[in-house]
Amino acid sequence: MDVQIHPSWKKILQDCFEKKYFHQIVTFLKTEKALGKTIYPPGPLIFNAFNTTPFDKVNVVILGQDPYHGADQAHGLSFSVQTGVKPPPSLVNIFKEVESDIGIKMPKKFGNLTKWAEQGVLLLNASLTVRAGEPMSHSKFGWAEFTDAVIEKLSEEKENIVFIFWGKFAQEKQVLVDVTRHFVLKTAHPSPFSADKGFFGCKHFSRTNEILMKCGKSPIDWKLMEP
Repeated sequence: MDVQIHPSWKKILQDCFEKKYFHQIVTFLKTEKALGKTIYPPGPLIFNAFNTTPFDKVNVVILGQDPYHGADQAHGLSFSVQTGVKPPPSLVNIFKEVESDIGIKMPKKFGNLTKWAEQGVLLLNASLTVRAGEPMSHSKFGWAEFTDAVIEKLSEEKENIVFIFWGKFAQEKQVLVDVTRHFVLKTAHPSPFSADKGFFGCKHFSRTNEILMKCGKSPIDWKLMEP
């Protein structure tokens, strides 16, 4: 199948695109469109995480559950919103932790995390699409199998990746990671319903940079500037 994805990922994931589950994803999305359903993110941005962070550049993975389901929010990067869109509550809490952890004042009205992705932070959602206004509406149609395979490929083919798992859903994916070759940081989800149960104070941003530097890699510049 001719999937529009960065060549480095196309090579690594070629066998995944031939699997039954991926054909089910394509059929399902075509059916949704035929029924007039609005799908987020827009088609060209479904694989934005992969196109912004080529396979060879991945040093960190931050796993989300599924895209934002509100208009103009999702653009294919987990937890990130398009420029001009106010950061949602979970992202606001992520920014609070960045500021508390490493002292960088984060923007109040800007939540586009492309700068992180360009530095090697794969902002991956377990489901890459969602129906407008219906969270988790596309989670049972093959995406989980695909993104599980992505995590497994990263674990098998690379070394010293920092996998960041926030919340129970993400933490269940740890079984896909070879912890003898990689690092796993996990805590509560940054959602307002759980952030005070361990997310605040987790220091995952400074810890990630410490790990990267010990492995001879460049640290992530977490600072974001409003345009």
